[in-house]
Amino acid sequence: MLSFMLLISACGTEATGNSSSGAAESGTTPTNIKQGQAEGIPTAEQPQTKTVSTVTGDIEIPLQPKRIVAGEYLGSLIALGITPVGTSSHHIANPYLHDALKDVEDLGDGNGNLEKIAAMEPDLIIMDDMYAEMNEQLTKIAPTVIVPYASFKTVHEEVSYFGELLGKQKEATAWLADYDSRTAAAKERVLQVIPADSTFSILEYMGKDISTVGSNYGKGGPVIYNVLGFKPPAEVIDELTDPGWASLSTEVLPKYAGDYIVLTTDNQTMEDLKADSIWGGLDAVKNDHVYIWGADRSWYWDPIAILTQTEELTDWLVETKR
Repeated sequence: MLSFMLLISACGTEATGNSSSGAAESGTTPTNIKQGQAEGIPTAEQPQTKTVSTVTGDIEIPLQPKRIVAGEYLGSLIALGITPVGTSSHHIANPYLHDALKDVEDLGDGNGNLEKIAAMEPDLIIMDDMYAEMNEQLTKIAPTVIVPYASFKTVHEEVSYFGELLGKQKEATAWLADYDSRTAAAKERVLQVIPADSTFSILEYMGKDISTVGSNYGKGGPVIYNVLGFKPPAEVIDELTDPGWASLSTEVLPKYAGDYIVLTTDNQTMEDLKADSIWGGLDAVKNDHVYIWGADRSWYWDPIAILTQTEELTDWLVETKR
């Protein structure tokens, strides 16, 4: 009987060892995921984490964060079905995210107030790199992922990155599929009425200051250049690619003005532009090919804003040909 019991025990040990080896070889437990094992507490009850690489080094974040504070990149989080517990004031004011953020805590200007953020007791913080000193303090509150400003060149890059970061790959794939379908339909509508070689300018006219941007700084640039595929005037393409923006004087404005203009301004109307000796001489102004909107709508360029803006600008462009 003793010999028989020893034989059974040896077989059980061997079976357990083989099972563990098989799991490791199959990759079912990623090496960058760690799970706490406090004595006397079931492993399943411990929070799981994973290590991610960031511009500030490798950091350990929750596998399924529950209380995210995000000073930036709100559009991608909302697209993935994630509602943060707190965000900064300018995101609360985002008209494209208004409904999704109605119950989210306003953490103040910039990327938010440190004291307010700490009081939210977040388990993950997401920020850009615009406030380096503040970001150093945030790491003392919770794991903080820093993603440099304007890091992503396309909506696909941004949504896919956060889908991977937050374990929402399926949600990212589904949202991007809908995005692709809707933007493709918009582009098809536009190209039915606007020649593909038409030139476009993205301008801002605030006070006496005039500036122009390419595809990476909002104001309609991502929609016109990335989604709809139009180009700025050939003479300024290189400048609007690198550095991607320029401050202008009215004297050089004709050089930057395309067949169509998307104009951000809070104090100019079409009548004002037509009455101006330089603006009034631009073909886009003469032909009423100018889309005017305020900074409260044009300055946002998160994925949800870009999708909405694409459909709004498409409606305008189609209307210009009726």
